[in-house]
Amino acid sequence: MSTRRKFIRSFSYGAAGMGLMGGISTELLANTRKRIGPNDKILLGVIGCNGMGFSNLVSMLKQPEVELAALCDVDDRVLAKRSGELVENGLKKPRWYKDYRRMLEQKDIDVVIIGTPDHWHCLQLCDSLDAGKDVYCEKPLANSIQECDIIKQQVNQSSQIVQIGQWQRSQPHFVKAIDFVHSGALGEIRLAKAWAYQGWMMPVEQKPDGPIPEGVDYDMWLGPAPKRAFNPNRFHFNFRWYWDYAGGLMTDWGVHLIDYALYGLKAGIPNSVLATGGKFAYPNDASETPDTLQTIFEYDKFAILWEHATGIDGGNYGRDHGIAFIGNNGTLVLDRKGWEVIPENEFQGWGKERMPRMEAVPLQEDAGSGLDLHTENFIGAVKSRDTNSLNAPIQVGYDAALVCHMGNVAYKTGSKVKWIKDNNSFSEQDANTFAKARYHNGWKLPGI
Repeated sequence: MSTRRKFIRSFSYGAAGMGLMGGISTELLANTRKRIGPNDKILLGVIGCNGMGFSNLVSMLKQPEVELAALCDVDDRVLAKRSGELVENGLKKPRWYKDYRRMLEQKDIDVVIIGTPDHWHCLQLCDSLDAGKDVYCEKPLANSIQECDIIKQQVNQSSQIVQIGQWQRSQPHFVKAIDFVHSGALGEIRLAKAWAYQGWMMPVEQKPDGPIPEGVDYDMWLGPAPKRAFNPNRFHFNFRWYWDYAGGLMTDWGVHLIDYALYGLKAGIPNSVLATGGKFAYPNDASETPDTLQTIFEYDKFAILWEHATGIDGGNYGRDHGIAFIGNNGTLVLDRKGWEVIPENEFQGWGKERMPRMEAVPLQEDAGSGLDLHTENFIGAVKSRDTNSLNAPIQVGYDAALVCHMGNVAYKTGSKVKWIKDNNSFSEQDANTFAKARYHNGWKLPGI
């Protein structure tokens, strides 16, 4: 297994997008393939392989049963780059597709990785299910509440295995932190905070519309989004700051972190949501989504507070991102580096020393790769056909995406919005309007 270890070590993950670097060694890849019979192989196709789609692929290729069959991307440059990296390091050149529907027609593909912008997730996931493929879909689940509802229904009616890319659900120290929260040692929890302060994020420079880059199928990139002239700001990484394609930091980092706030509190859908913020850091840049936002999700006995800000790192408890569970006995603070518990000191009377209500827990550091464990969990479920073994099944992806989209809806309305659980809708008509998906260019919502 020495060469496979080299293969694993050859990739390093950057903080912003987990971009891949380095070469792939080949000796073990060949030896491993010899030991896996053709009937035991799991063949992958990747839709959207510029960022996390390729990161997810590399993670899955660390498992000996997995073999890449095809890459699909609207950009020839991306297909050439990713294929070149794989071929140069001993893997067979994958088939290329620019239209994901043609790739889904291929009977030999067992599993599809969806790494496209958010506005494509609903169509591509539902089409993959219709084609009989198991799916690993990047978060957030979709780009609207309506799409989330459609996906959840179709997955639950399907026999396919679907994992959502909320990989912190497989990260060991995150799991241990939630075990501690569920132990009750913190006492009654009144508030959970989740936040992302992103100091590395600079203004999105205003750029004029321009020609479509050679080799890019721009109509396919737009898909169901509104027809617009090509602008480099709206392409590849920066798509997430435009409402047509994504939901800003709320559905980017927020899905990961609010997911764990929901998990720790065993919380479902909030009763109401209030959001305030705007473009306060870079009011004149090219982005649309708010660079500063505070959102309160109200429940019967507690609240969840989300905060994000770009251009600064000064987050809560000295961390630029994290989740804090604030209980009567103490506060557990959790981020990607580890978790700790800060005891609450009880008042003993004026002039008397305050006494801690519980023991402090020093920093419990991160251990293991959450992404690798997440894709391993997914492939294990693909082999066993046991949806109950998934760490981030459809309900986990649905809950986190729904709550985050509720936050964005509240921001867009500019007022508190109330959720009517019996109707699965808001009490305010304008909020329900923002909850709907709007498809363009001849594309239709699945099941509509």
